[in-house]
Amino acid sequence: MRKRINCLLLAVLLVLSCGLGGCTGYVSHYKAVGFVHSNGADSASMSFYSFEGSMVFKVRSTNGSAGQLFYSGKLENGNATVYYDYNGSKTELFRISSGGEINASIGLIEIGTVYIIVETDGSCQNGAFEFKIE
Repeated sequence: MRKRINCLLLAVLLVLSCGLGGCTGYVSHYKAVGFVHSNGADSASMSFYSFEGSMVFKVRSTNGSAGQLFYSGKLENGNATVYYDYNGSKTELFRISSGGEINASIGLIEIGTVYIIVETDGSCQNGAFEFKIE
């Protein structure tokens, strides 16, 4: 009986923590060598010697209709796709392959949280990605 009560309490706490904390369903999972990453309120970056998997960043747009997401990336070997989720819709931002490099921006319409997801389809080498909302 005591185990059931403990399990029920744990389940209730998990549901409340997701409801109050805002579970998004995005989770980073990766294998990496020489991996350096940072995530601030309005910027995020990652660089690596070797990376395989998925990395999720959470940044915030506070500029309203004037806000833009600036991004850059380069990759020596491998393939990666970068997505962003703004207002619950996961959208492809760009794809990058061996030897590729990108430097661009997109406009954001409203104030809110933006999730940036970097995913690889195998092992990638010598890459760097930067994101900033202004």
